[in-house]
Amino acid sequence: MFIQPVILCGGSGTRLWPLSRKSFPKQFVPLIGGKSLLQHTLARVARLNPNASAAPLVLCVAAEEHRFLVTDALQAAGVQGQIILEPVARNTAAAMALAALQAQPQDLLLFCPSDHHIPDAAAFAAMVQQGCAAAAAGAIVTFGVVPSFPATAYGYIQRGAPSADGHSSQVARFIEKPAADQAQQLLLQGDVLWNAGIFLVQAQVLIKALHAHAPDILQSCREAMVGASHDQSFIRPEAIAFSACRADSIDYAVLERHPDVAVVPFSGAWSDVGSWNAVAELTPPDPAGNRIDGQGLALQAANTYIHAPHRPVVALGTQDLLIIDTPDALLVASRSHAEQVKQVVVRLESERTPQAAQHRKVARPWGWYDSVDVGERHQVKRITVRPGAKLSLQMHHHRAEHWIVVKGTAIVTRGDEEILLTENQSTYIPLGVKHRLENPGKTELEIIEVQSGSYLGEDDIVRFEDTYGRVAA
Repeated sequence: MFIQPVILCGGSGTRLWPLSRKSFPKQFVPLIGGKSLLQHTLARVARLNPNASAAPLVLCVAAEEHRFLVTDALQAAGVQGQIILEPVARNTAAAMALAALQAQPQDLLLFCPSDHHIPDAAAFAAMVQQGCAAAAAGAIVTFGVVPSFPATAYGYIQRGAPSADGHSSQVARFIEKPAADQAQQLLLQGDVLWNAGIFLVQAQVLIKALHAHAPDILQSCREAMVGASHDQSFIRPEAIAFSACRADSIDYAVLERHPDVAVVPFSGAWSDVGSWNAVAELTPPDPAGNRIDGQGLALQAANTYIHAPHRPVVALGTQDLLIIDTPDALLVASRSHAEQVKQVVVRLESERTPQAAQHRKVARPWGWYDSVDVGERHQVKRITVRPGAKLSLQMHHHRAEHWIVVKGTAIVTRGDEEILLTENQSTYIPLGVKHRLENPGKTELEIIEVQSGSYLGEDDIVRFEDTYGRVAA
């Protein structure tokens, strides 16, 4: 039976600040083995249809601003896919409705979050297969993780009567994230599972359930998909109709009201990587319980986690700390306060701190740039352009630019000129002149860009041509 994977790529991951930010959420961050959680998720679902004649076709639902991050992850994982781009975030009920409306009625859809860590892909595939019979019979199937401790950061599912298929049970009730004493009591009951947020359901069954329990969400999504535009692998729902949609989770909108919901247990390793404590658990501890990722050093310390990929970070005499170092922001927190990191982001946003949402290193469809230095009337960027890629033909009203090639070969359009530059060569782009940077080679092009002028914001870009269909920075 063919299973259509649908990867839900939304979410801002604020609990993993400063590594995860709105412009580059945790699902795109290379957290495990140099690969992102989205890449691992794509590789995992690719095992579900081993007899497919072509590479698995995955459907992703993502934010418009992350479209090229998803494309990069698909390419890196070697997976073919279509991407539905939400104009605004409207939670999982709307995201799943869009996917169901895009699919064929009989399609068996597997909805997976993009930011979970499940190291045993074979066990995951076996779990999904155990849910197929119930889903084919018309149930909405969810998957629950056998709990290993009384977690307060997860919702729970209480199992009811066993189903006839021998693998699933009816869902008796969904339980909100509990307090510590309630979580302990739930584990003593022995009939509860952590809610993994993974669902298996026929497209027509989900649409019927939405019609019964959340008709307003379904109607908004239906209107948005009727007016959707298509651009290569991108599907863009009509923005006005989708923006009018109510934001709600699938749990609240449908599952807690639906009469036919089944649950399949999963006893393998699983993490939603939802806090820095969860990230720390991915790194083996030393005898004192310290966990070091990168260039960290813990001396006379205990139970301290250090994330230091860029420079040496030393913890001396510390205990129960989280130390997260990035090029432009540092977090030092008690491990007991890991769940409150998102409150830090709210505070930084209220103070209009750029680091609340933006990284110093910014991904672009042609590559990325890193703002090395910013001062009054100047900015220095390190720019990397992928082989065969090119920036838009553009112009700036308020700044001039100096470009120095440090690696690779560049074709520079400057007004009516076209210039070929190699390593250690440079050029100057005057204010108000149309220009473009292109990498004609087979290796990455790296340049240093020095901007000078009265205004250096990314919105000072007038585009005349763009390979990627952008109208803004």
